[in-house]
Amino acid sequence: MRCYLRAFLLCMVFTFFSLLYVFSQLASTLEHGDEWRVKERGVPDKSGHDAGSPLRKSPGLSGLRGRGGGLDSARSGSAIKGHSNERSHLAVVACGPRLEETLTMLKSAVLFSKKPLHFYIFAEDELHDSFRDALESWPRMIQTKFNFTIYPITFPKENAKDWKKLFKPCASQRLFLPVGLHSFFIHNTCNSSTFTKYAHKFFFFMSIFQLILKEVDSLLYVDTDILFLQPVEDIWALLSQFNSSHLAAMAPEHEEPRIGWYNRFARHPYYGKTGINSGVMLMNMTRLREKFFKNDMTAVALKWEEILMPLLQKYKLNITWGDQDLLNIIFYHNPESLYVFPCQWNYRPDHCIYGSNCQQAEQEGVFILHGNRGVYHDDKQPAFRAVYEAIQKYQFGENMEASLLLPLEASLRTTTHTYCGRASHLFTKRLKRSIMSVQRDAPPGR
Repeated sequence: MRCYLRAFLLCMVFTFFSLLYVFSQLASTLEHGDEWRVKERGVPDKSGHDAGSPLRKSPGLSGLRGRGGGLDSARSGSAIKGHSNERSHLAVVACGPRLEETLTMLKSAVLFSKKPLHFYIFAEDELHDSFRDALESWPRMIQTKFNFTIYPITFPKENAKDWKKLFKPCASQRLFLPVGLHSFFIHNTCNSSTFTKYAHKFFFFMSIFQLILKEVDSLLYVDTDILFLQPVEDIWALLSQFNSSHLAAMAPEHEEPRIGWYNRFARHPYYGKTGINSGVMLMNMTRLREKFFKNDMTAVALKWEEILMPLLQKYKLNITWGDQDLLNIIFYHNPESLYVFPCQWNYRPDHCIYGSNCQQAEQEGVFILHGNRGVYHDDKQPAFRAVYEAIQKYQFGENMEASLLLPLEASLRTTTHTYCGRASHLFTKRLKRSIMSVQRDAPPGR
């Protein structure tokens, strides 16, 4: 108990100093772009008349503060007026061997989206050049559809090698997205590898709130193993369905309680009947910053940055899926704040491994494919791997029907010995529509 009390008290102190640290680094970045090594590539925006629009806080109307030299300055199309031209903001964390997987995810986003995108890529330093070179090598016509910003992942200078070996690269490195004081606090308070390994995405969320919360009103976070089968702006449009209390949106963890994990095994509170999955998370960050969250640790509602560390301290011995479990706990106590979107927006092997159990996908097809548990890279779910490889191998500029859809359909026909293979027509149902739409609107001569 003494350790917990000490952790809670120090959390308050270090949160304050962390904010000071981050703000000082942001100021330094704006003046001396190389000090934090934040790399941004902006494409001139043809709708330049709207640069400098104020931040818009209503759900579904994402905007950027129009100030020169900011993280998303006027040259990046800071705040595109009108829903029809709205820029979607997409964030991802990539470390270690996740470079190619992340690029394939970004590729799927660009292929089918018709509205402008901005990518926020959090990656370890040795991947920065690879990301920049890869994205800038894409054809000019493709580059005009997106901007990107690359942020560093930082470790404390002391024992940095030990931290890198603590857990999988993304897991431990996401702990130190520039909230260095938080990572130092974790390491020196209880010195628990179990404690630290589960905090990765939670501190990613905390870090992006501190880094770009002031700049971006709304954000779509996705894991690296996501593939968009229809335009990003379609899920972005769900922001307009938020009511006045919603501040985030996720899909259920399971549709079928008989195979659900949370309702059978969880040792902590979880949202709804089967929990929620955090692989695709749409956020109104303005509301997240302003919200006071109810909790089971104190009668006083706490801000997002105040609740994370105490929550992790309380449940560290009872959580299995890390950040996702913590999000489940938060929204268990604040269910009015969560908008739940259907399973076709986050379709995973669990939805077909024992037979198809995502009714919305049965009716409309799969919108976003989530290849968790490494199924894009092994032989456990060949239907998922076939979709990943089809998008990965597709060359920009080629006819998408001939070079992407037809080869994919041929590959999927070889996977019908698996349950997911038998449901693979759901993977191409929406994809066909996306491809037809892109090719219909393509300029003549392509």
